Amino acid sequence: MMPEKHLFEYAVIRVVPRVEREEFVNVGIILYCSAKGFLQTVYMLPEERLRAFPCELDMAELQERLRAFERICAGRKEGGVIGQLPTSARFRWLTAARSTLVQTSPVHPGLCVDPAETLARLFAQLVQ
Repeated sequence: MMPEKHLFEYAVIRVVPRVEREEFVNVGIILYCSAKGFLQTVYMLPEERLRAFPCELDMAELQERLRAFERICAGRKEGGVIGQLPTSARFRWLTAARSTLVQTSPVHPGLCVDPAETLARLFAQLVQ
């Protein structure tokens, strides 16, 4: 018998140093699986790649923005007002279109058995 597959949705987290140029660096993945109550993000900040852009980036600020994704995914008070919303609402808020330094790609669906393994695989494929 095959393991049950569950619908998941994910988006790539991007750093966009100059929004008007539409250039970006993939830095993380956020994955949501309703059936498993799963909402997590994993990211890395490739400082050397980001410093290659012809603009000044505040790495501490970028790190804090990415940590906010983690706190919101985890929920509870650490995630602020947004972190206390239902899981699906937190995912939709995190993946809403915005024109800032940290953005997400469009949301993509898929099927998985293990959302944590799928998150790790997508991170390896799309970020590392």
